Amino acid sequence: MPILGDKPPAERTRDRLSLLRNHPLFQDLPGSVIEHLGSYMKTRKVPRGATIFAKGDPGTGLMGVLTGSVKVSVASAEGKDIVLNIFREGEVFGEIALLDGRPRTADAAAMSDCELIVIERRDFVPFLSSHPDVTIKFIEILCSRLRRTSEQVQDVTFLNLPTRLAKALLQLTSSEQGGAPGRKVAITQREISQMIGRSRESTNKQLRAWVKRGWVRLERGGVSVVAPDKLAAIAAEGSDFDPS
Repeated sequence: MPILGDKPPAERTRDRLSLLRNHPLFQDLPGSVIEHLGSYMKTRKVPRGATIFAKGDPGTGLMGVLTGSVKVSVASAEGKDIVLNIFREGEVFGEIALLDGRPRTADAAAMSDCELIVIERRDFVPFLSSHPDVTIKFIEILCSRLRRTSEQVQDVTFLNLPTRLAKALLQLTSSEQGGAPGRKVAITQREISQMIGRSRESTNKQLRAWVKRGWVRLERGGVSVVAPDKLAAIAAEGSDFDPS
C-alpha cells in the first residue's frame, strides 16, 4: 500500500486541497478560490517527537495536519509541559502568530510522524483581506480556542483530578471519529497528565481505578473509553462517584 509521500504530484495536490475543502474555514469557498489558495501551500514532513516550532519563533505561517497529530504546549516555571491542544488530521493551527506577525506563543511538536501543509503569512494575509467571510470564521475559531483555554485554566485551578481527567478523555474521544464507545485515543499517559496539570503517577492511578470498573481500557500507545456515559456523569457532577 503506497504511503502519502509516494503518491503522484496530482494526487498529492488533491490530498492537500481536501484539507481546505473539508475545513470550516474554507469549505464554502468556490473551487477556483480553494485551488488558488492551494497554490501557496507547501508540505513539510516531521518525524515523531520533533519540534515543529518553539515558543518565540517567528510566526511565519499557518499549518494544517495532513497526517499524524500535533501537540501544542507551554513550559511552566518549573519546566513541566502543559498541553494546550492536540491537532489531528484535517485541523489547522498556528493562526495567532499568523495574524499578528508576532512570535509563536507556544511550542508545537509531532506526536507521531506527520505531514503538514504550510501557508506563509505573506500569502495568507492578503487572501484574508479579499475574503472577509473567511476572516470572520477565522475570528470565530480564535474565540473558540480562547474560550477553551480559559476553561482549561479554570479546570486546572478548581476541579479535582477525576473531573479533569474525565473531561479531557471525553474531549479527546469527541475528535476521534465521533467518539464511539471503545474508541482508542492515541495519546500517552504522560501527555494526558500534561493536559490536566497533574502527575503521571496520579493520572495512572485514576485510570487504573476506572479500568477496574470497566470504564476505560489501557492499551499500547493509547487509552480506550468504553463507558463515555460514566465519565460524562463525573465531568458533570465534578466528583468521582459511581453513577451506576
